[in-house]
Amino acid sequence: MLESKLKNYLLLHLIVFIWGFTAILGALITIDAIPLVFFRMGLAVFFISIYFIFKKKSFQVDKKGLVKFLFTGIIIALHWIFFFKAIKVSNVSVALVTMSTGAFFTSLIEPIFFNRRIKTLEIILGLVVILGLYIIFNFESQYKLGILYALISSFLGSLFAVLNGLFIKKYDASRISLYQLLFGTLFVTVYLLINNRFSASFFILPSMDWVYLIVLSSICTAYAFIASVKIMKFISPYTVMLTINLEPIYAIILALFIFGDKEKMNPEFYFGAFIVLGVVLFNGIIKNKLVIKQKIKERVKSKK
Repeated sequence: MLESKLKNYLLLHLIVFIWGFTAILGALITIDAIPLVFFRMGLAVFFISIYFIFKKKSFQVDKKGLVKFLFTGIIIALHWIFFFKAIKVSNVSVALVTMSTGAFFTSLIEPIFFNRRIKTLEIILGLVVILGLYIIFNFESQYKLGILYALISSFLGSLFAVLNGLFIKKYDASRISLYQLLFGTLFVTVYLLINNRFSASFFILPSMDWVYLIVLSSICTAYAFIASVKIMKFISPYTVMLTINLEPIYAIILALFIFGDKEKMNPEFYFGAFIVLGVVLFNGIIKNKLVIKQKIKERVKSKK
């Protein structure tokens, strides 16, 4: 039992490391953000479809589900476009630290869809996150556009996560992902067609770009998604959430090794990053304590 738990915990760290590597691949791939997302999502659909066929899983989804997945597929496509744009115009460190604002955006969006009040503590923590970003923004002003793109991406990612929190109650997780990726690919395809971006040269990429794209779509998207769903059966959501918070740290360390001086920032950046990541971690700890208290109260009531 202990060995199995340790195995799944190590696998979780591997998945988070893989997600962190996504940003590295985004910086290494030479094509623009929109074609990058087109290839990433399209190839991921291909790999997940193979998984469905291999596992003999049903592709069937009701019409209401398809409409929901169409909407969220567009959201995740835009989320990734702005994410990769942020990396292209700034660097991995700036993009990922700014993306850590997702917890703040979620605290504002979640009450709307789950019909609960916004908590005062979440607003206070959100303001502290803004302070951390202000410090980064002040001392790394050359990355203003990258910070803006990452903030948009963070908001869209939070909206996507909250909506999926509703969908998962009714639909299979792998089926949700497959159709969201499919509709996201179609959305980007329509955009590229309208703007006459498709040509023979569009599909002629440097050989290393194809290598990076295959790794990005298969390992960092298809595999990481399927493996993360399985892990949720064995590891608590709190442990998963805290471990995911390590993603920017893994990616920043990787980026320093791979890109060197391009990723070296002013000391003020790391101070601001410490504030942002610290708040995210603190928020997770507080929420976990509240969940535990709620469970204890429910158990006491049930015994009565």
